[in-house]
Amino acid sequence: MPVSTSAPDTGVAVVTVDYPPVNALPVQGWYDLADAVRAAGRDPGTRCVVLAAEGRGFNAGVDIKEMQRDSGHTALIGANRGCYAAFSAVYECEVPVVAAVHGFCLGGGIGLVGNADAIVASHDATFGLPELDRGALGAATHLARLVPQHLMRALYYTSRTATASELHAHGSVWRVVPRADLRDAALELAREIALKDGTLLRFAKAAINGIDPVDVHRSYRFEQGFTFEANLSGLADRVRGDFGTQGEGTA
Repeated sequence: MPVSTSAPDTGVAVVTVDYPPVNALPVQGWYDLADAVRAAGRDPGTRCVVLAAEGRGFNAGVDIKEMQRDSGHTALIGANRGCYAAFSAVYECEVPVVAAVHGFCLGGGIGLVGNADAIVASHDATFGLPELDRGALGAATHLARLVPQHLMRALYYTSRTATASELHAHGSVWRVVPRADLRDAALELAREIALKDGTLLRFAKAAINGIDPVDVHRSYRFEQGFTFEANLSGLADRVRGDFGTQGEGTA
């Protein structure tokens, strides 16, 4: 199953994404992920959700090949709406979400982890937004939740990545562990959270979201508007034409 949910411990649900070869999600994949996260959070027995992935990396963004096959804008609109739905599902999940990140976390992956409540990462994890190299814009909203403002801007303009250790130094990654220990480390944090009262955890999640200084929904939608401009003007097609045959990268 490309998106599956398991319950390895009392109060803990694990939502796992598996879209070989690089976890670049098609439009339907983003909606399926959103549905899985929301369903896990609605379950009264769930007190914490772990968001994980199989394969080479955590998430490589949207499936650019899907957009390249579309002669119109249907795939673009679907990808934008799908990403918005998935990012919102993580942010609005009724209980805390712990992201377990390995390998690459790019484009839409930043949207997911930036809206998570906590991040556990493996030593090989890297985080970045290659949007300008892919003819798109977006998820600066979420990268700004992971690193300071000026670093976010430099990473965004250069399409460079930051390591898990660098994010740990900035306080946005809870723990950095060997890749073989990633799932156990994420579950350890989830179990500790799940020891709390379920109703009180839901109150806490709603309260913390309510005091956020930036409205992540409005901010991200504002960014997406420029992605549409880039596509309607033909600029995005010219940039993506240089991207080649790979299938990952935008948010």
